[in-house]
Amino acid sequence: MRKAVFLDRDGVVIKQVEGYLDDPGRVELLPGAAAAIRRLRDAGFAVVVVTNQAGIGYGHLTEETLAAIHARLAEELSREGTKFDGIYYCPHTPRDNCPCRKPAPGMLMRAAEELGLDLSRSYMVGDMTTDIEAGKRAGCFTVLVRTGFGGSDGRSDSEPDAVCPDLAAAADLILARERASGDR
Repeated sequence: MRKAVFLDRDGVVIKQVEGYLDDPGRVELLPGAAAAIRRLRDAGFAVVVVTNQAGIGYGHLTEETLAAIHARLAEELSREGTKFDGIYYCPHTPRDNCPCRKPAPGMLMRAAEELGLDLSRSYMVGDMTTDIEAGKRAGCFTVLVRTGFGGSDGRSDSEPDAVCPDLAAAADLILARERASGDR
């Protein structure tokens, strides 16, 4: 089974926008994100996005619009010579109590099952404590990045295993941990 790095989308891979990202034209990779993804994939990791998309449940965008946003994101990454191994999203609102909506670990578990991933050897990188909690519940090492909300979602019940300024630094940390453990 492969190791994976699970990434939240907004504020980790792409620029956080005000409100809901509902236009593919507003997709903007964060500096260094594509290179970090490429380095992680080159090191043998599956790189998988897990993203809450309550805007669908609230009626701010459709699943078709989300698919166009993800297609644009894939195009941007392709230009930089990399890609994701999968994108998983939860379209539900918090009040739906969906088991796939972070902080629940459902998206990570589904990806692990479908892609043959070892959660105990994997990482979750996010910009909110809900990302960290989902990663911990799935058994992953967790990294909080400061490029999006930076953990400022008002929750304090899940402390990350590490904090980094951005995805590039998180990739550095993950690759250094792997070298130190000798587990490639």
